[in-house]
Amino acid sequence: MSVVPQPSFLPVDWWALGPVLVLTAATILLLLLEFVPARPNGNRGGIVSLLALLLAGFAAWRVAGDKRDLFGGMFVHDPLTVFFTVLFAAIGVVSVLASWDYVKRTRINQAEYYALLLSSVLGMILMAASNDLITIFLGLELMSLSLYIMVGFRRSRLESNEAALKYFLLGAFASGFLLYGIALLYGATGTSNLARMGEFLSDSPLKDNPLLLVGALLVFAGFGFKVAAVPFHMWTPDAYEGAPTSVTGFMSAGAKAAGFAALLRVGLRALEPVQADWTQMIAVIAFLTMTVGNVTALLQNNLKRMLAYSSIAHAGYILVAVAAGGPDGASAAVFYLAVYSFMNLGAFAILTMMGKGRDERVLVSDLAGLGFRAPFLGLAMTVFMISLGGIPPTAGFMGKVYVFGTAIKNPALTWLVIAGVLNSVVSVFYYLRVTVAMYMREPEGEPVPVSWGVPVTLAVLIAFAVTLYFGVQAQDLWAQARNSVLGIL
Repeated sequence: MSVVPQPSFLPVDWWALGPVLVLTAATILLLLLEFVPARPNGNRGGIVSLLALLLAGFAAWRVAGDKRDLFGGMFVHDPLTVFFTVLFAAIGVVSVLASWDYVKRTRINQAEYYALLLSSVLGMILMAASNDLITIFLGLELMSLSLYIMVGFRRSRLESNEAALKYFLLGAFASGFLLYGIALLYGATGTSNLARMGEFLSDSPLKDNPLLLVGALLVFAGFGFKVAAVPFHMWTPDAYEGAPTSVTGFMSAGAKAAGFAALLRVGLRALEPVQADWTQMIAVIAFLTMTVGNVTALLQNNLKRMLAYSSIAHAGYILVAVAAGGPDGASAAVFYLAVYSFMNLGAFAILTMMGKGRDERVLVSDLAGLGFRAPFLGLAMTVFMISLGGIPPTAGFMGKVYVFGTAIKNPALTWLVIAGVLNSVVSVFYYLRVTVAMYMREPEGEPVPVSWGVPVTLAVLIAFAVTLYFGVQAQDLWAQARNSVLGIL
């Protein structure tokens, strides 16, 4: 008599999967709450989102020192996963606080808004934690589809619909490039697992295989769209301008960090053996991205478009660290992503406060006299602008010190560091235009009203404190960034 073997079930690693489970459950809960009547302009969506994001960050931190492989090695819990999970949760918290009153006054306070925000954060975490090209693609699509809808969330505004359509169409093309690149890499190496792909390439004489080279190029193009690198940046200004301001801030920080997180993991785990062949190509793209972003930003009077081109330029600075390569380059990129997220979120949080009702006031001239009418907002915006420009004693300055300091160690990248420093000097001009408007210009006509609220003020205060703290105590964050990179090597 034969004995039928009983299936064995592996124990669920609840803490390592905690962020994914919490955000998934919270997203479903937010949608189910729509069946329960709520009072107008209620806060339950924001409250559920805040609790979920805080719990997700705690779950990742709770087992921060452990390395665990899940789902056959497709999903990994390692120091890089923990770092980016906590970062994405923090970005989500600040974005929820910035959205709290904004979605009410612009009349888009719906449970779907917060559900989409949590879904997007979930996709970002999957991208950062994936050890397989397939799960990276799934995470990217989950993040992207949520962002496409959020960009067009103000359906009554033509520019919001136009921005969402442009973002969706170009994003669909980029996803096609990425998926085709994944297929070619699988054909060249016989696996989509990043660790096994790296092992194959380190022992294989087929590093010049055309399938491998074209596949890697297409994968880089797909990630280049998400991080807004030239020449894949065309969607950025229109999407940033047309989207609700709270969504623009969330997208500028989260989507860029997620794209670079996935790019760094693929570069460090899968394509590290062929990285030297790509250094000069990435350096040229970094130079073009910095230059195009900064030069075009000089011409903008709309702050959302100016910060859109600014984000393109900052993608170029991070690509300088990627071109430098190795653990130091990756650590500098991770550090820069963390500090950039907060100073950018803080600037957009202030923009959500400009105007009353459904009105948005986002021109440079709209900030005229703000430094005297609202001293805290003027001071905070000044700090965010000088940090984006890389002026001490802010976190943005330390980010550029680490990026350029790492790249200068490679003599072949000296020209790129010089170009980066010159670009930083150019950027100071348009960032200081904002400060000049706040303190040295009188408003034309009636001053733009400020929509105060406790949550958004708290969001600005958090971003302000982080930007200043890591400007003078950068070593702590640098150590965490470096440990997160060394943890996956």
